[in-house]
Amino acid sequence: MSDALPIDENLDDWFPRDAAPESPAPANKRLGVVVGGSLSKGLDVKLDRQTDIESLAVGRYVVVRGKRKRFFCMITDVILDSTNPSLRSDPPDLSDPFLREVYVGTAAYGMLHVTPMLSIEGVAGEPKPVKTIPSHFMPVEIADAQDVNDVFGAEDATHFNVGTPLELEETQVNLDLKRLVERSSGVFGKSGTGKSFLTRIILSGVIQRNLAVNLIFDMHNDYGWEATDERGPKVKGLRQLFPAKVSIFTLDEESSRRRNAKYDYVVTLGYNDIEPEDLAMLKLTMGLSDSMLDAAYTLRKKWGKNWIVELLDADSAKLEEVVQTTNASSASLTALARRLERFERFEFLRRDGAQGDSVQTILNYLTEQRKSVVLEFGRYGSALEAYILVANYLTRRIHEEYVKRVERSLGDPSLEPPQLLITIEEAHKFLDPLIARQTIFGTIAREMRKYNVTLLVVDQRPSGIDEEVMSQIGTRITALLDNERDIAAVLTGISGASGLREVLARLDTKQQALIMGHAVPMPVVVRTRPYDATFYQEVAGYSETPAPDNGAARRLAGLGKRKIE
Repeated sequence: MSDALPIDENLDDWFPRDAAPESPAPANKRLGVVVGGSLSKGLDVKLDRQTDIESLAVGRYVVVRGKRKRFFCMITDVILDSTNPSLRSDPPDLSDPFLREVYVGTAAYGMLHVTPMLSIEGVAGEPKPVKTIPSHFMPVEIADAQDVNDVFGAEDATHFNVGTPLELEETQVNLDLKRLVERSSGVFGKSGTGKSFLTRIILSGVIQRNLAVNLIFDMHNDYGWEATDERGPKVKGLRQLFPAKVSIFTLDEESSRRRNAKYDYVVTLGYNDIEPEDLAMLKLTMGLSDSMLDAAYTLRKKWGKNWIVELLDADSAKLEEVVQTTNASSASLTALARRLERFERFEFLRRDGAQGDSVQTILNYLTEQRKSVVLEFGRYGSALEAYILVANYLTRRIHEEYVKRVERSLGDPSLEPPQLLITIEEAHKFLDPLIARQTIFGTIAREMRKYNVTLLVVDQRPSGIDEEVMSQIGTRITALLDNERDIAAVLTGISGASGLREVLARLDTKQQALIMGHAVPMPVVVRTRPYDATFYQEVAGYSETPAPDNGAARRLAGLGKRKIE
């Protein structure tokens, strides 16, 4: 015994005193030890005998406690392994408890594959990207609330609680909304996974913290006023939560009135305001050929602003005159007229011109009053042509005005307009590879925040979005996707994509999302916070229970006082 090294000296081989290691975690947090791996492919962890493999799931966080650093890792695979290949072909009889104890955890054992995301040096260091890995046999533990808080910090003027990590209900993940609005962002997920709820939560945080004004093209009337949850109860809209910060504009006054939505302005467009550039984005939706679009430019030049009405009313003789005096063909003109006849279904399009200047009115609300605007489409939300036409028409002109104002502000910073976040649904229709490079939405995505305008795209088919545009999506908030092409599109340009693929494919169908990119220090799977009465109260101070009047409050106070006496 006298020849044995002191216990402290043995420990120093693994935890040198100058490294200031943290206090050892409780034994029940330990999962196993690192037995192999690499920085590019992730780490292999052999589970301890007592670790219940069924309690572990992809997407959960673990911490590897190295000699000098804590490595934050995500579980990306759970594996069963054995030391003897014959166990696979001839499994032992484990009805005997003694044999079970002999085999389980020794000859047969569980493994984890974990991907290092961040590292923290010492006790109070800053989270940094991983550039190395821990050595063999370093202990691996379940991440606790303190570990998560060390990475995601606390709520403040820019950080907003969006949910909790898996199996860690006592802590929260805080999204950096300032970084989110600096670049275009996306909310993705298959139909029915709660994309609208995720979007409402994010927009609520942006509005509450005054980090941007929002222009929301509300295709299905989900964001402005009360909307119906899939399970039945109604959920509050942004106007109800933030009445002083949100205004509702509508294309369908009858629909808004029927739903008792308190709208501020009815948007109308005149045929004479529509330019050929406004039709370019409808090329795929309406089946417009290049020759039809060329004909539109020709008619605009020949007939002026009223070219659409002139075309719709033109007889064969008038069309023949155009053919004779221009390079437009009769077939292109006739086909274009048939396509544009669809517009006559939309009552917000007026032959005699728009009632008021919708673009300037929206700009006034956004830049002067600093209010977010939700544009409700009412019954026109089901007509994709109407949604794309209006969104493109308004965005082109608002972006042009923002460019002018930002350039003027270079000499006077007080003239700089507020950060604008434009929310569009069915984003792949606006950002299809065939048209994205020519459309205003593709331009905005590539500009990042050059002119203080960014996008929040909401889509169930991210594979339909142009790859170059997708690479500019800074923050990606993704619910369940089960299509391989969609999963590959969402993970484009993301470090460690191979490990995250399994995580993404195994999310729950509701209230779970993988957040990665610019607004979080590392990819994280969250159980999103419920969008309910508690959320309304915590974020907006909204309560459906009216406060008692002063007289009632005094009477209640008096009753309490007499009872005490």
